[in-house]
This record gives sequence, structure tokens and C-alpha cells, in this order.
Amino acid sequence: MQVTVETPQGLERRLTITVPADTVDSAVKARLQQLAKTQRINGFRPGKVPVSVIQKRYGQAVRQEVAGDVMQQNFYQAIVQEKINPAGMPKFELTKDAHGEDLEFVAAFEVYPEVEVQGIDEIEIEKPVVEITDADLDNMMETLQKQHAEWKEVKRKAKKDDRLVIDFVGTIDGEEFDGGKAEDFTLELGKGRMIPGFEDPLVGAKAGDDVKVEVTFPEDYHAEALKGKDAVFAVTVKKVEGQKLPKVDDEFAKLFGVEEGGVEALKAEVRKNMQRELDHTLRAKVKEDVIAKLVEKNEMDLPQALIDQEIDVLRDQAKQRFSQQGGGQNMPELPADLFKDNAKRRVTIGLLLGEIIKQNELKVDDSKVEALIESSASAYEDPQEVIDYYKNNQELMQQMRNVALEEQAIEWVLENAKTTDVNKDFDEVMNKQA
Repeated sequence: MQVTVETPQGLERRLTITVPADTVDSAVKARLQQLAKTQRINGFRPGKVPVSVIQKRYGQAVRQEVAGDVMQQNFYQAIVQEKINPAGMPKFELTKDAHGEDLEFVAAFEVYPEVEVQGIDEIEIEKPVVEITDADLDNMMETLQKQHAEWKEVKRKAKKDDRLVIDFVGTIDGEEFDGGKAEDFTLELGKGRMIPGFEDPLVGAKAGDDVKVEVTFPEDYHAEALKGKDAVFAVTVKKVEGQKLPKVDDEFAKLFGVEEGGVEALKAEVRKNMQRELDHTLRAKVKEDVIAKLVEKNEMDLPQALIDQEIDVLRDQAKQRFSQQGGGQNMPELPADLFKDNAKRRVTIGLLLGEIIKQNELKVDDSKVEALIESSASAYEDPQEVIDYYKNNQELMQQMRNVALEEQAIEWVLENAKTTDVNKDFDEVMNKQA
């Protein structure tokens, strides 16, 4: 086997591989002889068909099969011989294939880039330091109360967190438009679920009031015909409802599955859940900062094959999410451009973290895998059941090992980067994450 390596450009490679004629011809002959033993042809006894007859009938097809096998086998031998690391499958082109002559083919493919992680010591990362205060806990308890509040009609002016029942008619240049009209519409003030500016004039209104609401539709509004348009809504307030919060007592605690210990036990559980969510949020934030700065300092050429693979993954994920919402059956094929930027970023991140793991000979820390599983399981009613499920599923365990190893790479970067602790409030961190 002879191999010639060419580099058309960047990460592209072309191998021209020549395989001796006798290697190919002997493989063709052996396969024809095997066929002669198994083929049934009129006029010949089973297993006694002359090879010349088999050659005449099946020779071309057999040679094509052999050529395919020879290209596959010799390509893999060639990349081992030349110490080449392909990214994706090659495209084969058979250039010479005649009986008695050397077989020649070209394999075109991309290789992985040579990754050299740079700028670690220049990376600056802020590490938020957050303490959950009693005031934070009180705010969370109030949020839980609101989740179980009752709505009662009130005879006063509306304020934030009240709920209104309204009729409205919207017009643009004096003309009504599709989707701009509703009756007995329920609107909770302060949630920001309407067009920006719609709720503001309704604060202070009471039942029976007619309110003129002037708004401008956002430029990114989902309805093309309404983007950026000025509109006027004639709103009639039919009812104002206020929240009646439940009393925080032992019965309230039971709503959240706390059967013993009453309010204090509930508060302990809520604080524990807040801490778990906070820890998760802080890890995610620091990780995202590290990754963003790694990518910023390490531009590289990327194999299109890897980008295409990642696009397929992202497209499948989008399709699964759409299916869960009940629309998977009729979902059109989403264009690759929709995922290209994200795919490039994910490929870059994978190559960088992979190189950090390789260069520093990082190995999976089993204790980190255990901690990740326990953290995921703690959000469920029966954590041990979830832990056992993970440990009995090799695919899930491998996913957790990959996550743990990735986090170890992030920790290595943090150890070698410039980090600064910054005190933050719980609400500030969690609201930004939301």
C-alpha cells in the first residue's frame, strides 16, 4: 500500500492510496470461489458451478463489493500509518480499478485541529458569594403563600399583584385588528404578560372604569403585521380581585408534604431547597463565565463534519421539545443555519475542555459523580429511588461521568485563572438567572 497525503486547505486532507493488484484480484477470486459453492444455477449441480460462470454473471458486482471493503480497510491502515486523526467519515473516490492493475482511490476528509489552550492566566472570573438570610427565607415563604392564595373581589382601586377581569378592544389608526379584542379577560397586574405599557394605566383603576391604554408593539412581536405599530386599547374594568393569603401554620406546612414539625420544619426544608438551587445557579454561572472566556481567547478552525454532527443533535433536541408540546408530528425540518452558531460554540467548547482533560491527565473523580447524582436526586420525593435508578443505568452513569470530568476541567481553569470573590444578594443572583 502506498499513501500520498495532500492538504488542499485548512483542516481538509486528501489521501491517495494505492493497493497492489494481486491483493485486490486475489480477494475477488476468493469471493467468486465462495459464491460458486453456494449459488444455484440451472444446468449445474449445487457447489459445482464453474468459477468462470460465476465470474461472468457476478464478477462486476463482486469487484465493486471488494473495492468497497479494500478502500475501508486500507483507509484505516493509512491513517494509523500517517498518524492522522479524522473528524468525521471520509468520502471515497475510486480512481483506478481494473483487473491486473493496482487499485487506486482518494479519501477526502477533515482532521481535528491542533488545540493549544491559551490565555488561562489572563482569564478573570468573579465568583459570587451569597448567604441566604432570614429575609430571603421570609420572601420565599410569602411566594409560597401567594401560590396558594385565594382571589376575592374587592371594592377598591387596583394595585400591583391584584387580578382584573377586563374587556378590551384594540385599534390601530382607528381600525380594529385581529387578536386585539377580548371579553372577561383575566389579567394579573405585575406579571408583565401583556405588551409593555399595557398594565401601567390599569393600576389605580376600579370596577366600572373605562381606561384608555396606548402602547407600541415591540419590533420582535410574533405577529408580523403588528411589529412596531402604535395601538390604542379601550379597556373596561369589570372586576378587581385581591389575594387572600393562607395563614402560615401546621396546615399550611402539610400542603408541602411536611407532616411533622410544622412551620419550622417547612422553613428548614424551604431553606434547604433554596440552598440547593442557589448552589446550582452559582456553579452554572461560574461555569458559563469560564467557558465564555475560554472561547474568547481560543479561536480555531473547526471541522465542518463536527459542526454538522452538532447541528443534527441540536435539531433533534428541538424536535423532541416540540413533540413534548404536542407538535412533533407536523414539525417541518428546521434549517441548519438556525443552529449553526450554537453548534460551532459547542464544538469549540468540547475541543478546549477535551484538551485540558488530556494535557492534565484528568480522571473521573467518583466522589464528584456521587455528589452530582445525589444533587439531582434531592429534588425528588424519594431521592434513594432516583440514585438507584442512575446506578442501574450504564448510559446515565456514563453521562454523569462525562459531566463530572467536564466540571473537573472547569475547576482546573479556575485554579489557574484570576478569581475574585464578590458578595451578592440571593435575589440578585436568582433573578438574573431567571
